[in-house]
Parts: sequence; structure tokens; C-alpha cells
Amino acid sequence: MKAIRNIQYGAMVFFGLLLGTSCSGLLDEPLENQQIAEGTDYTQTQNMVLMLYGAYNQLYDFGWEIYPSISVRGDDIDIGGRGDQPLFALADSFRYDRNFWAMNSAWTGLYGDLIYWQGAIEEIQKYQEAGANGTTAQQYIAEIKVLQGFEMLQLARMWGRILIPQSSEPSALLDVELSSFEEVMQYVSARMDEAIPLLPDMRPNQRSDVRGGVTRYTALAVKAIANLELKNYPAVAEATGQIISSGLFSLEPDFYHLFKLRGKLNNENLLELQYSDYGTATGTSNKYLWDFFGPTSWTPTRDGASGGWGFWEPSMKYIQFMLDRGERERLETTVIFTPDGITDVRNAYPNAPSWISNATPDGDVFNNSVRTKFYSGKHYLPSAMLTEGRTAYGENKNFTCIRYAEVLLMHAEALTSGATSSVMTADAAVNAVRNRVGLGPLSGVTLDQVLDEKFAEFAGEWGIRFYDVVRHDQTAELSYGGRTYDATTSRFYPYPLEQQDVLPQLREGN
Repeated sequence: MKAIRNIQYGAMVFFGLLLGTSCSGLLDEPLENQQIAEGTDYTQTQNMVLMLYGAYNQLYDFGWEIYPSISVRGDDIDIGGRGDQPLFALADSFRYDRNFWAMNSAWTGLYGDLIYWQGAIEEIQKYQEAGANGTTAQQYIAEIKVLQGFEMLQLARMWGRILIPQSSEPSALLDVELSSFEEVMQYVSARMDEAIPLLPDMRPNQRSDVRGGVTRYTALAVKAIANLELKNYPAVAEATGQIISSGLFSLEPDFYHLFKLRGKLNNENLLELQYSDYGTATGTSNKYLWDFFGPTSWTPTRDGASGGWGFWEPSMKYIQFMLDRGERERLETTVIFTPDGITDVRNAYPNAPSWISNATPDGDVFNNSVRTKFYSGKHYLPSAMLTEGRTAYGENKNFTCIRYAEVLLMHAEALTSGATSSVMTADAAVNAVRNRVGLGPLSGVTLDQVLDEKFAEFAGEWGIRFYDVVRHDQTAELSYGGRTYDATTSRFYPYPLEQQDVLPQLREGN
């Protein structure tokens, strides 16, 4: 966030060099970095908190190209953006190109964060050695470990074998061996175990020092995700069971508004990227670049509201899946239709319901586009909700990363995969999510029903669908619409060519 970025971080400034800079350039500057770090007066212990603010700022500066790289490969999403970024379209079809700039940018962006955060940990340790409160210092370090764990998950899910940074010196990566996908997940789980007892015992939105900041339940959720990838289902049930039994979290009653302003710092959220225009018509506005998801042509209810690039298209496969289930609330929230999209739906599904429209519940009208026939409703903020005087697409909207519905359905997935729990049954967990959107209860829930519920609930969110079907060997679902998934070549991205030129470990890694 710009307001935080303007704070003078002293020793932390050099870590910002990672952003927008090639790894090869950084490797030439370690001595300069060290000299800057030596200029900090660590006896000014009141400045230690700036390291934490900087760490959260780094998370909120999440590059727009990282999310689609994480999320595009499932059968819930098609890339959209027809006629532009052909290498992105190839990635959506499991035909990867090492030269694709967005993959390289995702790699450098995530590693920039990990190394920055490692530097923040080292700086906090120096403040503690100089007399800062030890309990506070260890909490700050634990919070940063959770941020590292969340992004390390994303790196390993994309590339499989990755490098785990142990130093804030970028050049130290040259001496790090590749860790396997399983080793990374074990490492993340262990780091969460280190962090959990040191973190606040509350919801993120209950924190008064850093509103929306990490708590022990965020760490438990990250631990659960890591163990889900390891198929360590008892550990998943145990971690999610702790979150559920806390009684602190609840599902937002209105699924549609969960992804609008009401979703900011919601009781359902365990981790979110926070943004704000501070309620003012002009001046500082810290925002995610939602333009990627926005319409190339629309008629907003708010005059002057900007559109976007039309790159993120919910799939027809998902739409038909939801229509077959008789769902409205989650479909209407997840998918925004254009007139051409409606025509395609009615041609493929003659009994499509009459409520399907190119006008959203808030009155914005989405017009035809050469780039896409459907838009993402989860990444849309109604123009009427923009602060007066603000015009950027989605401005003032937060980006949710982990929510309680995912915790419930991970719990159900673990139980239907062989784990046990005295906290909640799989039926109860699934039915809590279904009840929110007016669906009837299920009895004797199976794994396939859990995965279907996750498909319906999380379409377009953080690649959850792709990782689910891969984990449970249901990848036939990914071969559709001309795509062919090959388990030997499609699971992980190849390392970016630019990174292979810098890091010799990657040349034989995949």
C-alpha cells in the first residue's frame, strides 16, 4: 500500500530491489545490499513494527499476472482475451512455453516476496537482539512465516520442485538445492507448526493492531492446504477441525455480496489482500489491477466507470455443470453473461432458465466482446459501489485468498478420504456450504460429491479446481474443448528460460 510504502524502512529498503529487477542483476549487487543494511539503528526498537507493515505491503503488491498463472488450468476457467497473449492461451491448453513473460514474472514476483520476507525476519531478529520485546518480535516473525508459506504453496503448485530461500541474499539461491513438491509441502506444514502458538487467537478482522492480519487460524488453513497436497488427510482433518471448533468463523449469508464490499474483512475470511481508496474521491488509492478481469465493453450504472481487458472467462463446462445442478446464486455470482454468451448457452442448453441475463443484479450491462463471452463475477465490483469520484474497475475491492467455506470443504474432503474427526461430520460441513445458497442437505456424502461442491463453490478461485482433480486422479475432466491433459507433461510448468539462464539447478530440474 502506498501509504505504508512511503515509510522509510532503513535496512529494509534494499529488498525492494527485487521488484521489477531481473535475478541476474541482483546477483551482481550483494555487497551494496549489505552496506545498506548496516546503516540501521536497531536500538530504535519502536521501528520494528515497520518490518511487519512492510511485509504486509509486499503481500498486497501481489502482481496481477501471478494469479492467472496459478489459476488458469482448471476446467472452471478459460483464458479469454482472444487475439491477445497467445502464450497465455497455450498455457490454458497445457502447452507451455518457457519464454512466456507472465510465467517468468510470476516466478520472480513470488521469489521477490519470499526473499523480502526472509530479510524482514532477519531485521526483526536484529531488533530483538537490540532489546525489542521478544514476544512481539516472535509474533511478527510468525506472521511473516505464514505469508511465506502461502506463497511457497503457490510456487510449488505451479513448478513442483522449487528452491526454498534460507537467506535474504538473492545470490544465496545459487547454493540451494531443489526441493521436491512433497518436501516443500512438508516444509510449509512444519513452518506453520512453528508459527501457530505465537499468533493471535482470533479472526483476522478482530485484530486491532493490523486489521485483517494473520492469526493462528490463517496458519492452520495454510497447514491444511499443504497437507491436502500431501494427501495427509488426518493432518488436514486435525487442522481444519481446530478452525471449526474455535467457533470464530461463519459463512457470509449472501454469497453474491461476499465478493463485493461486504466481503471486505468478512467473518468468513482467513486471508485477504487488502486495498482501499480511503473513501475519498481523489488522492491515494491502493488497488489491485482488476482490469485483467474487466469488460472490454459495458454499460455501467455509474457514468464514467472504467472497464478492463476481458482476459478471464468462466468456462461453458462450468456453466453447464451448474445448470445441471439447478443452481442460481453461485452461478449468477460467478459468471457474468454477454448476449453472445447467452446465445451459446441457450444453443447448448435449450432449457436454460429465463433469469440468465447480461445485466448484473446491480444493473451493470455487459455487452458483446471479441475477447470473451463470459466474465468473472467474483472479480467484479458493481459500478454503483465505487466511491464517488473513483472510476477504476473494481477499485476499493479486496481480494480474498482463503475463506471458511474452503476450510469446511477441506474438512469434508479429508473425512471422505479416510480421516476421522469428532468436530464435524462430512455431511455437516458440506451442508453448511449448501445451505448458504439454498440447496437441500445431502446424506452419506461421498468424495465425488465433495469435489462437486468445491467445483460449484470455488470456480475461478486460486486454481482450487485444477489442484483438486489432479490430487484425486480425475484429470480426464481437464481434457475438454480441444485441451488434452497429460499427467507426465501437464502437471507442472517448465521453469522460465530466463531463470534457467541464471540458476543452474533449474537446467536439469524439469
